[in-house]
Amino acid sequence: MGSGMWSTDVYTAADRYRRATGKSAFSYSDSGAKVVHPQLDPRDATRESRDSAEHPQSTPVAVLFDVTGSMGHVPRTLQAKLPQLLGLLLRQGYARDPQIMFGAIGDATCDRVPLQVGQFESDNRMDDDLGRIVLEGGGGGQMMESYEMALYFMARRTVTDSWEKRGRRGYLFIIGDELAYPAVKAAEVARLIGGDPREDVPVRQIVDEVTRRWDTYYLLPAGSHYSGNRKVLDFWRGLLGQNALELDDLDAVCETIALTVGLGEQAIDLDTGLRDLDRTGSTATRTVSKALARLNGARRAEVAELPASRTTGGGVVRL
Repeated sequence: MGSGMWSTDVYTAADRYRRATGKSAFSYSDSGAKVVHPQLDPRDATRESRDSAEHPQSTPVAVLFDVTGSMGHVPRTLQAKLPQLLGLLLRQGYARDPQIMFGAIGDATCDRVPLQVGQFESDNRMDDDLGRIVLEGGGGGQMMESYEMALYFMARRTVTDSWEKRGRRGYLFIIGDELAYPAVKAAEVARLIGGDPREDVPVRQIVDEVTRRWDTYYLLPAGSHYSGNRKVLDFWRGLLGQNALELDDLDAVCETIALTVGLGEQAIDLDTGLRDLDRTGSTATRTVSKALARLNGARRAEVAELPASRTTGGGVVRL
């Protein structure tokens, strides 16, 4: 996976065809599917982001989002704004050879499809993976979803050349509006992901594991059921610090992801990224500026305190 090149023309042609024929970009889910698509099934699977002649410096970016309840509209927004995300990463040079993986999160205690994980892709197949996601809409109604299961998969079932060859973390974005469960349950892992885990894993431990190889962010967008909820924000900031970001506009998700990656790769500073958004006609500049100001300030202070040669987590310090 990860071969090929993204083409906005191909995306636009597919979008026009769907509009002309009345088909949905999420035809698998809209057909009434109640089981995970075979290509997004996490059971006994490993997802890899690998270098190639086409992409010698692969940069893995994983985007997993809650599809329960009021969050079910998030993938539709992402799919509609995919060209803007890829345009910033590629045309503006925010990341070398980005490879993007999409996935979806539900509730392992009650949903039919609590975890869906696509492949790392460099071309229009990432749009295909989005279209295979089941937008289940369920959830348990207790302000908790199985984010910890997605973190477990990312920590233990992903392999990237970015880390193995260059000691550089990838980027992981979790988009949601609720708490994780206190622990990754061994029985749920065995059922959904496979293997024979012997014991539950506390959520703090799995966060420590995943952040060793992934710069991990939690995005809480406006329009979700618990947007602005202090309990949710405090929970994720307790786990991820300034990497728990609050967005006052769901339509700014793609731009926030792109600029966060650009900052992490030291391809831009925040002011440059905001000017890029203005030039592209984006309406997300104010939201992105507000969301990333705290993160940007904290990262600058962190780097200012370190010697020039200092690294963190096996990779370079990123702004």
